[in-house]
Amino acid sequence: MAAAIKALNARIRANPVSDYFCSTHFWGPASNFGIPIAAVMDTQKDPDIISGPMTLALIGYSGTFMRYAMAVTPRNYLLFGCHIVNFGAQTTQAYRYVNYHYLGGQQAALQARAKDGLAQAEGSLNSTASSAERMAMDAKAKVESGAKDLAAQAKAQVDKVTR
Repeated sequence: MAAAIKALNARIRANPVSDYFCSTHFWGPASNFGIPIAAVMDTQKDPDIISGPMTLALIGYSGTFMRYAMAVTPRNYLLFGCHIVNFGAQTTQAYRYVNYHYLGGQQAALQARAKDGLAQAEGSLNSTASSAERMAMDAKAKVESGAKDLAAQAKAQVDKVTR
C-alpha cells in the first residue's frame, strides 16, 4: 500500500500544475480567502457593527503576511493577493469605523433615518387623508341618494293620501 501511495505522489509531483494544485502554496491561500471575502461583503453592512480593535488586528495580520508571502521561496503570489485584498477591505472598514464613531457619521446616519421616517409618516398620513376623503364622499353620495329616495317615497305617500 505504501508503494502505491509513493507512486501516486511521484506521479502528482511530476506534473508542475498538479504539483502546485496539491501543495500548501495553493491550498493555504485558497482556504484563507474566506477572510477577505467576508471583509468585502461586510463593507455593505451598517458601520455600527464594525469592531475597531479587530479591524486593526486584521490590518496588521494582512500586512505581516503580505511580507511573508514575498519572503518565502518560491514567492507565493496567491497568498500575497489574498492578503492585499484583505488589507484593502480592512482599511476600508477602518475608515468606515472612524468616520462613523469619530467624524460625525453616526449623527448623519441618525438624521437620514429620521428624515426617512418623517417621509414615510407623511406618505402614510397623506394616504390616510385621501382614503378618509374618499370614504366621506362615498358616504355623502349614499346619504344624498337615500334622501332622494326617501323624499320620493314621502311625496308618493302624500299624493296617495291627498287623492
